[in-house]
Amino acid sequence: MSVVAEMSIFPLDKGLSLSPYVARAIAIIQDSGLDYQLTPMGTCIEGSWPEVLQTVNSCFQDLQQDCHRISLNLKVDYRSGDAKRMQAKTEAVKSKL
Repeated sequence: MSVVAEMSIFPLDKGLSLSPYVARAIAIIQDSGLDYQLTPMGTCIEGSWPEVLQTVNSCFQDLQQDCHRISLNLKVDYRSGDAKRMQAKTEAVKSKL
């Protein structure tokens, strides 16, 4: 089973520069050991449903410690079968360009 999730998480009560908070979430994702790809508007994470959900929850709990309002957007694509779909999806499109 493979889940590719695109997540965007940031506080709404910390001003204009949110990169320190995003970096905290990215550190948690890195520590999870899951494959991920940082993009300008979110982060894609790949793994099993329980692993991905736990990682998202860990990011939320971390920000909850000192943020009073948090925005979390999560988009999930589940597919049974092989992992490494994040890379395969982008390569499939690039091969057609």
